[in-house]
Amino acid sequence: MNSKLTAVALAAVVVAGTAAAAVPASAAAKAQPTRCHTADLKAGFALGDDAKPEMDQTTKQTQAYIWFTNQSKRTCTLSGFAGVDMVGAQKTDGTWSLARSSKKPVKMTLKQGDTVDFSITLLPVAKSTPQKEKFVPAKFLVTPPNETKHFTLKWPFGGQILKQDAATHPATYLNPVGL
Repeated sequence: MNSKLTAVALAAVVVAGTAAAAVPASAAAKAQPTRCHTADLKAGFALGDDAKPEMDQTTKQTQAYIWFTNQSKRTCTLSGFAGVDMVGAQKTDGTWSLARSSKKPVKMTLKQGDTVDFSITLLPVAKSTPQKEKFVPAKFLVTPPNETKHFTLKWPFGGQILKQDAATHPATYLNPVGL
């Protein structure tokens, strides 16, 4: 009787071992998506009426929105802050690397064709503001989080921004992707 029980137990081990070998552990657990790379994405400014910054007013901050769309065939994730450098239209503007807000990033999962955006808070100023106090945006160099290659986006909204590129807490700054 003991040998019969041993034979049944041995057969169970062999069958279980065969089943485990037939289904690799990596396939058993669904693979988690990896981060999105610049080549996976396309980017642009949100241009809808409710998304356009109010560059004609000069009494309060306003927001512009930049979107990323996953154009790859795989699901990927974005988490953190994009890198944003504004390039000015005036000779005195140069390039302004935007500061980050204090908001905490969240992980965004993008399936093929999904879009996520982030906001840039801006402080517009009047055309009559002295040249040394205003920054006139011409284009934005936008680098997705954790990437080194950027998109070059032409600034479509006009206006000018209070120049605070050396300020500790500037009124123009960016928020994390998805917020």
